[in-house]
Amino acid sequence: MKNAEIRSLSVSEIMERIASEQTNLSKLSFAHAISPIENPNKIKESRKLIARLKTSLKAKQLAK
Repeated sequence: MKNAEIRSLSVSEIMERIASEQTNLSKLSFAHAISPIENPNKIKESRKLIARLKTSLKAKQLAK
């Protein structure tokens, strides 16, 4: 998801996306702990996406 797509989302959509990405990240982490996943970079990408979403959410909240 690119930053332009994130900026176009509403606050509630960003919150929903953060929640879904956090559950996805926890599933990936557990799966990686049990047996190595094929592409461990997915964990890194997921963490960065959550950070971008949280940054955008905070910016929108401060703008109001």
